[in-house]
Amino acid sequence: MEQGYTLITGATSGIGLALAEKLARQQVKLILVARRFDALHAFQQKYPQCEIFQADLSQPNNPVQIYEFVKARGLVVERLINNAGVGLFGDFSETDLDKELDMIQLNISSLVTLTKLFLPDMQARNCGEIINVSSVASFMPGPKMSVYYATKAFVTSFTEALVYELRHTNIQVRLLAPGPTATQFEKASQLEDSKLFHRFKNQSADEVAQALLSSHKKIVIPGVLNKIAVFLARHLPQSWVATVVAKIQENK
Repeated sequence: MEQGYTLITGATSGIGLALAEKLARQQVKLILVARRFDALHAFQQKYPQCEIFQADLSQPNNPVQIYEFVKARGLVVERLINNAGVGLFGDFSETDLDKELDMIQLNISSLVTLTKLFLPDMQARNCGEIINVSSVASFMPGPKMSVYYATKAFVTSFTEALVYELRHTNIQVRLLAPGPTATQFEKASQLEDSKLFHRFKNQSADEVAQALLSSHKKIVIPGVLNKIAVFLARHLPQSWVATVVAKIQENK
């Protein structure tokens, strides 16, 4: 049977790019989705076997356009990696509502829509894989990044529910939940004013990507400290966890 494609959103930077590079070197056929056409085109020049689609997934209609592009080209997506995401730093009473609504569209709605569109095709073949990129943040409340943490909590809960619903099929559903990672996320999320990325040893995007590709676990949490943080967040009172997170993320 001909090899299907792996579709990666947010594929031109950070974890998405690291995954794309590793899979391309393994001769995996890719469909890469991102906002920046120049970066997509540069990747395609290096790895001609990949397909590219420019799209801003904070815009509601774009997930459907991606699916229509795939179907029109006759491509089979056997692995969907919902990686695109963004955050926003600051007290909720002071942050920009439009940016937060775009974040919800990107982090939640586009992920749900793409999953809803591609899952029936996987069910018809009774094979496939869906990987949703969440965060250690999804297991705890997030003062100073309240909406971002909440969107990732949705992704984690949604993914765990799909794992159960599809447990009797040959469709694998997995969650990647990294901690602070050295990507463009810090700048894009206006985290330069937070102490978060200065208080923790950030993993590289390459390390996070390798952790995912080397594991068969349903939930992949790269790094020992991140695993400990999730364990504590799940077992300590949430008021304590919120206090710790607020302290970690306080302004410089």
